[in-house]
Amino acid sequence: MKHRHFAACFMVFALALLAPGTPAMAQDRYAAFVADMDTGEVLHARRPDAARYPASLTKMMTLYMLFDALERGELTLSTQLTMSAEAASRPPSKLGVPAGGTISVETAIRALTIRSANDVAVMVAERLAGSEADFAAAMTDRAVELGLTATVFRNASGLPDAAQRTTARDMARLAHALHRDFPQYFHYFNERSFSYSGRTYTTHNTLVGRVRGVDGLKTGYIRASGFNIAVTAEREGRRLVTVVMGGATGPVRDAHATELVEAAFSTLDARRDGMILASLNSPRISPIREQEILTAELSGMPGPTAMGSAGSETGDSAPPVRIVVEDIPDLTRPARDTGSDRVRFDSAAAERPNVTSAAQPPAATQAARPSSGGWAVQVGAFGSRAVAQARLETVLGLAPALSGATQVTEEVVRDGRSLWRARFEAIDPATARQVCSDLARLNEACFAVNQGA
Repeated sequence: MKHRHFAACFMVFALALLAPGTPAMAQDRYAAFVADMDTGEVLHARRPDAARYPASLTKMMTLYMLFDALERGELTLSTQLTMSAEAASRPPSKLGVPAGGTISVETAIRALTIRSANDVAVMVAERLAGSEADFAAAMTDRAVELGLTATVFRNASGLPDAAQRTTARDMARLAHALHRDFPQYFHYFNERSFSYSGRTYTTHNTLVGRVRGVDGLKTGYIRASGFNIAVTAEREGRRLVTVVMGGATGPVRDAHATELVEAAFSTLDARRDGMILASLNSPRISPIREQEILTAELSGMPGPTAMGSAGSETGDSAPPVRIVVEDIPDLTRPARDTGSDRVRFDSAAAERPNVTSAAQPPAATQAARPSSGGWAVQVGAFGSRAVAQARLETVLGLAPALSGATQVTEEVVRDGRSLWRARFEAIDPATARQVCSDLARLNEACFAVNQGA
């Protein structure tokens, strides 16, 4: 989304996603990465090179190997694959082909991309390499050739194995390789459903068909990994890859990935158009480096879910998510040069770019909550109390419904630097939501906070 009230050349800035008190296990799961697939420029990176469990993102590599076999003429789309007893024994998500049963290669592709079928992953592995263990070794060797130097595969499905590890950056490289090397098969990642044996299966990737430009790839889940997703998206000839790992639920992961995609395209839009967006009513300082997700979305892993499904069958609603962008205090000074951080998408990608600490967000600082409870509307964070107070007065002129609210400027210290939150407190929830809705239509930043939660 475009925040037109700040003087900015848009840059996707790192998110403060983990509030204090988030369990260490949740922090160990999370990573995010967004890059321009044409230039390799990294638009957002949070723990991009930290070891993570790929879960069913593994199946992207299984599909890469299958597509390669098709291109070499070893198989055709109509070739029949046979389900062994070993493959049929895999836990869900699965297609449920009985031992001795057969399906075509094309059905297998759809079962992997849409159903995320673990039994079919083993079926493919056994056909191509004789055993799943040998196939996993071949997957790892090929991954290294593609530049996935921090990735090790131990199975074809992504089911739990402590030695099967990857990184968000490597998964982005793999997504890029699939699109680059097999464009003729990439449409399978964009399909939203398929039918087998009288049953219709729908994709777990809810961004396909819902978020403009998203044209595929894969989700994944095991308990150790959290909820993962890799997506590609194209708008007006510009293509991005986005990876999110370690979400607490499918909806939270999807909401975060959606916001990253939207913010990254806003960045590219602004650069293309040469836009410097400013509001005469807004102070020209960096006001929302501190805006964060106010709930600990990435903590509190859910109960058992079919491994590989990574879907949102639970119906959990996603909390509000907001991307932090950095604006430019001095309009005479150019935006920070981010070109030093690029991802190599070719096979010589063994040497990773260094993601400096400047690209990492400060740790989230939890605001004190008033004992009275109620709701609040936060409209930014600023470098001084005076500027925060001025912002409150400006917003009050735009939203008269806040006239009865308590105006609060609250200091938050981060890395030795003070920021001042600008909030309206003691508001009922309906008013808080309506005010933020009204301000959003004016392209003004706002989010409602349940202080009693």
